[in-house]
Amino acid sequence: MHSEEVSKSQFKAKALEYFRQVEASGEAVVVTDKGRPTIEVRRYKADRRSPLERLRGSVIELADPFEPVGEDDWEALR
Repeated sequence: MHSEEVSKSQFKAKALEYFRQVEASGEAVVVTDKGRPTIEVRRYKADRRSPLERLRGSVIELADPFEPVGEDDWEALR
């Protein structure tokens, strides 16, 4: 899916127009600050699944929960 890029100043001047465009076309608009993408405006899509259905498949099997964990295994330290 292609997304249009606009600067902050362009978006500020025509925000309602961009909202209507996104709503009608379904294509996202990326707002840039000094040429770098900062915000993406896209159509809202409700997730009607239950919380348990959303989590299904996201948990990995933990074979030995009492096994020591090394410093290199912590994602937060990377």
